[in-house]
Formats: sequence, C-alpha cells, structure tokens
Amino acid sequence: MQPTETDTFDAGDMSCGELLLALRKRLRAMPGQTLKLVTRDAGAYEDIPAFCRITGHELRHHDAQVWWIRARG
Repeated sequence: MQPTETDTFDAGDMSCGELLLALRKRLRAMPGQTLKLVTRDAGAYEDIPAFCRITGHELRHHDAQVWWIRARG
C-alpha cells in the first residue's frame, strides 16, 4: 500500500548529485511529512536508500521510479 504524500517532487532526468541536493532542501522544509519523489535517474535505486539511511529520513515505499520519503521530524 502506498503512503499518502503531502507534496510531490518530479525530478525528471535530474542527475543524482543535483537531485540529492534538491531533495535535501525540500525535506528540510517539511518535517514529519511525506514527499512523493519521481525520478528517472538510474542511480536512484542505490542513492535514495543510502541518502535516507545517512540523513535519518524514512524511505516508506518504492515503486518503480516513484519513492515515498517521510522527512525526519
């Protein structure tokens, strides 16, 4: 079951370095809320879970090119 998101960020083909910086900024602005991230970057499959582990955000669900991330509170 997919979580309910507060906001959606369509990162398109943004490369992972740029994507992670933008994601960090967005998640900081929404503590405790869930962001739906859409990305077509092939590196996301490794980078998004690692980003969440390192930063303390919760990776709630992943489905193909869509990720639901709960910002740490």
